[in-house]
Amino acid sequence: MAAALQGAVLGHPIGHSKSPAMHRRAYAELGLDYSYAAVDLEAAALAPFLDRVRADGNWYGLSVTMPLKNRAAALVDELTPVARALGSVNTIVVTRTDDAGTFLLGDNTDVAGLVNALRHAGAPERPRAAVLGGGGTAVSAVAALAELGAPQVDIYVRSPAKATATLEVAHRLGLPAALLPYDGAAQALAGYGVVISTLPPHGADDLAGDFAASVPDTLGACFLDAAYDPWPSALAAAWEQHGGTVVPGIEMLLYQGMEQVKLFAGAGGFRDRADEHAGAILNVMCDALGLNRRPRHK
Repeated sequence: MAAALQGAVLGHPIGHSKSPAMHRRAYAELGLDYSYAAVDLEAAALAPFLDRVRADGNWYGLSVTMPLKNRAAALVDELTPVARALGSVNTIVVTRTDDAGTFLLGDNTDVAGLVNALRHAGAPERPRAAVLGGGGTAVSAVAALAELGAPQVDIYVRSPAKATATLEVAHRLGLPAALLPYDGAAQALAGYGVVISTLPPHGADDLAGDFAASVPDTLGACFLDAAYDPWPSALAAAWEQHGGTVVPGIEMLLYQGMEQVKLFAGAGGFRDRADEHAGAILNVMCDALGLNRRPRHK
């Protein structure tokens, strides 16, 4: 009997990852003999690990999280346009070539995860938009806002020097962008239609009190916090208390994971099956994450 095809999420640390539970439920729903593990891996170990994947010949794909996303972009055989624009890979699709070799395609489903989570929550098209933070997740946030049609994006950062790559991505995508001082964000956020926080857990807590004290009106506006543990974050709670819609980062995880499942199923020749059963897959993935799937905003 043929061994199960292998998949994994790579990162450091990785013990907290919810991806294994989510992916395993999806492949069980599809009836695929796919395994999926969590592998704790630092950046220096990524190249030899990928060499092993090539040699083994029985992998379908890899999910990639911090701190490996930029390193992965330099090690795969080819990048999709979105991954090339961002210089960041969160998905590696593994396929066999005609000469029995292994081909690694780097993709980035974080952008689709953000876009789908925001659209599902009713985010406005062409929103006035802001991003909190300028690090690795911010490049995906900028790309997502470009896809939503934002005419420009304001990026609030503590250290402008660390956000140059994010600014370069915005320029590459043709999206006008400005770096603004983080300490001015609290008074300005209520003026945006979409705000994405890419800060780590508790990273925006210092804004929440000043934001709430400004008596903001967030009705009709969406706030997505990429951090989802603990939830709600202090800023998300303040946003919702003043009439706005909040989107937890775990919904981004759900939708980017759904895109990964489709790509990984395709690596084994099962893309049509994944597309046909997308609704059922989302439901079991929600169960795995402990999510109540919110009704689609109309």
